[in-house]
Amino acid sequence: MVTVYVKRFDREKDEEAHIESYEIEETPGMKILDALEAINEKYDADISFRSSCKAGQCGSCAVKVNGQGALACQADIKEDRLIEPLDLPVIKDLVVDRSSIDEKVKELGLQLQCDGEKSHEKLMNDEIKDTKKVRSCIECYSCLSSCPVVKHFKEDYLGPFYMRNFAKFDFDPRDEADRLKDALDNGMYNCTSCGMCGAVCPKNINSFGDAVEKLRAIACSKDLGPLEAHKAFKENIVATGRSVPKKDESFLEEIERVGNKTLKDNETNEKENSKEKIALFTGCMLDYRVQEVGRDLLDVLEANNIEIEVPQGQVCCGSPLLRTGQTDVVQELVDKNKEVFKDYDKVITVCAGCGATLKNDHPKFGSNLNVQDISEFLIDKLDTSKMKEVNTKVTWHDPCHLARGQGIKDYPRDIIAMIPGVEFTELEHPAQCCGAGGGIKSGRPDIASKLANEKANMIKDSGADIVTTICPFCQTNIKDGLNDINHDAEVLNLIQLLKRAYE
Repeated sequence: MVTVYVKRFDREKDEEAHIESYEIEETPGMKILDALEAINEKYDADISFRSSCKAGQCGSCAVKVNGQGALACQADIKEDRLIEPLDLPVIKDLVVDRSSIDEKVKELGLQLQCDGEKSHEKLMNDEIKDTKKVRSCIECYSCLSSCPVVKHFKEDYLGPFYMRNFAKFDFDPRDEADRLKDALDNGMYNCTSCGMCGAVCPKNINSFGDAVEKLRAIACSKDLGPLEAHKAFKENIVATGRSVPKKDESFLEEIERVGNKTLKDNETNEKENSKEKIALFTGCMLDYRVQEVGRDLLDVLEANNIEIEVPQGQVCCGSPLLRTGQTDVVQELVDKNKEVFKDYDKVITVCAGCGATLKNDHPKFGSNLNVQDISEFLIDKLDTSKMKEVNTKVTWHDPCHLARGQGIKDYPRDIIAMIPGVEFTELEHPAQCCGAGGGIKSGRPDIASKLANEKANMIKDSGADIVTTICPFCQTNIKDGLNDINHDAEVLNLIQLLKRAYE
């Protein structure tokens, strides 16, 4: 048996929506749609919902499941599922009024605008590869009900469904409308790059990477972007190889001055020479802002007899430039890092954004390093017998570029579970964006603050003493959010939490 919660509302008799719970027998392969039908049959509940093809092709059965958009015919039923309508005016229960979207589509002219008689002459296969990537939308609108920015800033950002449409036509050589202007006018630079839209899309459309990010690059190529606040990224990178200005001695400078404590004395023998060569990719924030994370990492590795090198000459991975459309110097960064790390068997990162960029973007520029996030690297290497008790209550924030960008969710939780004395508690929505990415922290600090405060309140509600993560940008923004709500939970990189277990 499973308990299913359904948000009910009948505008003819209810003053406000309410939650009802139902117990049903779970059958193998049962989907949300099957559960709703079973509830109606067992309880005569008369829950209203839409369905048509039952094959994930029509999009009509979309609902929210535990806060995120999904097709009811595809999402599995599990214990304690909360099923709600999409974030549109409710007609009854799970049936929503989609007419506002239809009207907006009409207003924006979201259909091919071209000279029909001659347009086919412009259509070449190599010219439509980009538009093909964003053409399979079935208009379920799950992305709109899952976007953290749309939730709070509808007037500033139309959302991924519309950005995908702008891109679809902008990338089509037949279309004659100014789709780039439409995208800019409707908040193209207000997307956090969290990737939630792609995660919930039943057709796996990457609305940020294949639509928003490419539109931003086109805007930059035409001097229509980026935002003024984003230009500093490029200026800093061109000048120093880092996206942020240096304040103190950098981590790489410190390593060059005092040495790397994880490396043993140079005793050359067959066994030593056969070891896997591992390097640390520091990234901009660890090198220039959170050097303490680098020091703690070396301490943790030394406690576990793990040797790594921290090579000089490495530069920014290019993520801040790629996310904001400033792509013209990215190849140079990729080439520099490829040369620095060419002789290493493995490269580890302690920043989700760097890891995702090295894994997902660098291959497009000709670099295929063997990259691992620190959690996937350490998962089978930690000596728990050396750990001391860390008596505290801990929660975990999933960085967008780790959970969705790299598909890593379990490793960090498994590592936290290894630490003696830690009481772990999940956040209500651990993978909800904190607002730090996509250039939002600098370009739209009001959006970053709103999302950080929402995440901070989740942390407060969890009762945790410490929230840990693997992203310096998330750390910074979540700290700001906790300060805004006057809550004193500590924000640590997972490495910093591990360091306490090995002190």
